[in-house]
Amino acid sequence: MSLENQLAELKYDYVRLQGDIEKRESLNLDTSALVRQLKDIENEIRNVRAQMQD
Repeated sequence: MSLENQLAELKYDYVRLQGDIEKRESLNLDTSALVRQLKDIENEIRNVRAQMQD
């Protein structure tokens, strides 16, 4: 998979997770696992962007 495609997929997952977090927050449900996933995706996005700069 190309880095551009990988980045696009990560961005899609990031936006989807943000929506999931908002839904769970509105229902007063625990979001800690989703927030951890969001942070992991942020790190992956950072790594892919760094690879694209090389």
